[in-house]
Amino acid sequence: MATSQDGADAERPDDVTDTALAAVAGLSQEAGIHRDRVRAVLALIVAGPVSLADAVRLAAVPRRTVEELLTALGPDLDRISRRGEEEEFRLRPDRVAQYRPLLGRVSRPPSEPRQPGFEDHADLVATTTEDIASGPPPLPHLDHVPATPTSVVNRALWLRDTYDLVDARVMFLGDHDLTSLALGGLCPDLPITVVDLDERVLEHIDTIATRRGLRVRCLHADLRFGLPPTAVRQADLVFTDPPYTEEGIGLFAARGVEALRAGTGRLLVAYGYSARTPRLGLTVQRQLGRLGLLFEAILPDFDRYVGAQAIGSSSDLYVCRPVSGAGRRPQDAPSNIYTHGAQSVEAAGRTAERTADWTSRLRDLVGATDDDSAPRRVDWSEPVGPPGGVLLADATGDQGFGPLRILLAASADRVAVLVPDGHPDVVDEAGQRRLAGLLEGRYQLRFHRGVPGRGQAVIAATPAGPAEDPARPADRTGSRLAEGEWCARQLLRRAHGRVDNVWREALIRRRAADGVSLNKKEARELVRRLAPRREDLAERLIDLPRHRLAELLAAVRAS
Repeated sequence: MATSQDGADAERPDDVTDTALAAVAGLSQEAGIHRDRVRAVLALIVAGPVSLADAVRLAAVPRRTVEELLTALGPDLDRISRRGEEEEFRLRPDRVAQYRPLLGRVSRPPSEPRQPGFEDHADLVATTTEDIASGPPPLPHLDHVPATPTSVVNRALWLRDTYDLVDARVMFLGDHDLTSLALGGLCPDLPITVVDLDERVLEHIDTIATRRGLRVRCLHADLRFGLPPTAVRQADLVFTDPPYTEEGIGLFAARGVEALRAGTGRLLVAYGYSARTPRLGLTVQRQLGRLGLLFEAILPDFDRYVGAQAIGSSSDLYVCRPVSGAGRRPQDAPSNIYTHGAQSVEAAGRTAERTADWTSRLRDLVGATDDDSAPRRVDWSEPVGPPGGVLLADATGDQGFGPLRILLAASADRVAVLVPDGHPDVVDEAGQRRLAGLLEGRYQLRFHRGVPGRGQAVIAATPAGPAEDPARPADRTGSRLAEGEWCARQLLRRAHGRVDNVWREALIRRRAADGVSLNKKEARELVRRLAPRREDLAERLIDLPRHRLAELLAAVRAS
């Protein structure tokens, strides 16, 4: 009789009489040609002890699959509990011999994927581990599920070894995992751009990259509203690990195509779905196909995560080549792209009620007398008006980083921004002071918590002073402003202009008001000398990470 080389015959329930052994063999048989995944989990338990989370991550199988195997093993398991730690499991030593035939060709427990030569980069793994540990905690409402340090370094090695990065530019659309720092550690001279919504992540990456002398540029953006202009058509490789919804992946992929230079660029998308729900994967693949992306490769189980157990704490890497016309999307990007929180896909139909009384209350807080519309979501990628009028902005679904950008983008004289009461810009005096300090000279801010209803707050902005006349630059009291303060106010009023252009023109106008002639070349050289970071001069003020924006405005005022 012919026998299977991988021990399949030994897995037939007919060949065993033990109830637990038969149950495990049955689960393996049900997996068919994918029985190695069940065997991988079993190998971890045989070698144990192992936690449920580690078994999910190392074997890259859904949590439910691991739980089914643990249930089947029943009395053959030793359960190890330590105070404050996750319960661990291992096969009873006296039962190991009975289960070894079920392992088939899986001779050792699985581990996280590693590129050739990974072992030579222990220092980088240690550094990456420290970087992740010292970074901001994940935000569930942004679908943050951190990749493991091993996975982050493996990503960086794969990028370096797969592509010729000499004279190349790499962009990360979202980088809570800090892959940019790992890649920069391998390729210190590689120009890298990180575009993210999370101000905390941008500051953390920027601080470390600056300290290490890496060429990492950080820009702030909400991808629903578009990319910063300096990030468009700039990259040869774009990497993104987006929210795992059809809307989220479609949006991030479309922005990734926008970021690629024409020609040989590639978009790399990390995406995972449960093996138990393949239709979700099909939906996303269709979405990528509709964007005009050709799958050159799909590398299964490429990444590992701390969490996301429903999808096996893993994701595949999609290597996508844009074809002609790729990335075309409707004018309006979806507002709800996440799986959790106020901007989740499920929350799209549960918009909060906006009554006439609420609108009236917001208008009262900023002293508006005309008939303004109800609060609305604000796209801050361009100036938003009406110029000189009133803007009522609804940021209740904001992810924590919107009010500053809304106020910078506003052309209106009076702005009321509706936010959750726990928003970091309103929750305490320190947060309120930080926001007011950044906008000093543009708006005077007042903070109203519990208004217009419970769990809500309003940031009310009114003019900080009269419109500045370059011939008579003055503050609220009519006193003459220092040159630096006046230039800072011009930057705040023209947040969508290039920093160097706005600052240069402000200097020329102010000097002219003082009877001093300053030409464009002289003004440009002066700006370059005064700027704390020259690379920020080519950006728009509204695209700078908050900490860089604060640093720049402080330098301008001090000048």
